Amino acid sequence: MTNIFDERPCTLGEGPLWHPERQQLFWFDVLNRRLLSRENGTTKSWDFDEYVSAAGWVSKSELMIASASQLFLFNLDTEARMKLCTLEADDPVTRSNDGRADPKGGFWIGTMGINAEQGKGAIYRYYRGELRRLYSGITITNAICFSPDGQKAYFADTATQTIQQVVLDDNGWPTATPTLFTDLSKEGHNPDGAVVDSEGYLWNAQWGANRVARYTPNGSFVEEVSFRARQISCPAFGGADLQTLFATSAAVGLNGDWEGKTYFAQVSARGQAEHRVIL
Repeated sequence: MTNIFDERPCTLGEGPLWHPERQQLFWFDVLNRRLLSRENGTTKSWDFDEYVSAAGWVSKSELMIASASQLFLFNLDTEARMKLCTLEADDPVTRSNDGRADPKGGFWIGTMGINAEQGKGAIYRYYRGELRRLYSGITITNAICFSPDGQKAYFADTATQTIQQVVLDDNGWPTATPTLFTDLSKEGHNPDGAVVDSEGYLWNAQWGANRVARYTPNGSFVEEVSFRARQISCPAFGGADLQTLFATSAAVGLNGDWEGKTYFAQVSARGQAEHRVIL
């Protein structure tokens, strides 16, 4: 059974992150340029002057946040901000989208056109002070996540309705050409954000399908968790036992009381703790 975790409707909810040291969920309303959370039952939010979409945790008080033009360090207690590097700052057409920290302490971040312009997106990895572009020519970057052993990364271009996989080296860099993990085009599903559980199964939010779908490590469908919101955008595991599946959603283009809210469901699988970003 799925329940509402937070009633505040997001125009484009994205990037849920369960902070393992704070035991607290953070997520974004991208189009309203806002970071949201709940702490001890109280709603919290922080506003920014450009689109923000994804984060990784650096310390108990600090997040690395990806915005339309940079990666920056944000202190949750003081609200101090420190720029780490630029991110397509010279291209006003693009913004950040999906991102996640990998097991080696790197942070992968995807970009896309603000209006989903074809081929304008790319995927980058920030690792120990260096931002390196990994892939380009992507329309809507999504589903960035990693196997528990750190030997494989996943990502999607939503426009192709496929999820790709790639082998990583000992430092977390891709070592080969990506290959197909699963093709969702026959079912007409659109892969959005994703996360991998502790057994290596991939959980993918599917835009427009009211669900998060679970796939085996070889790409076979296993089960789904259904939600009331149509446009489920990204899942995250959290809770003390990492068996709570959180999911953001988006109200953009829709009407209805369920759209744009942030949900949770108790599941039998156990997630991975989110990895710390190493600056």
